[in-house]
Amino acid sequence: MVDEFTPETVRERIECESEFDLIDIRGREDYTDGHLPGAEHATIEDLEETVVDRDWADDVVVYCYIGQTSVQAARLIEEYGDAEQVASMEGGYDAWEPIHSSANE
Repeated sequence: MVDEFTPETVRERIECESEFDLIDIRGREDYTDGHLPGAEHATIEDLEETVVDRDWADDVVVYCYIGQTSVQAARLIEEYGDAEQVASMEGGYDAWEPIHSSANE
């Protein structure tokens, strides 16, 4: 079972400069238009090809558009990667944007 972190939890981890891999699996254009601070872009296809060979951080958080595909990606990393804890961000980037916007007002 993959853990799910709220956007608030992910934001706190970013602000505390916790060491973890943050993976954005949305389309490249959407990633370019905006992404979470420190996020790395990788499509599901990229992950399928590199998950075994990649050196993962102990903790990994994956996010997508609404938090569904990221659960599948997190399962993939959990199953085949060497990370100790893998989580999906609940609600995806759609849930992050309002938090991010209100924090800057």
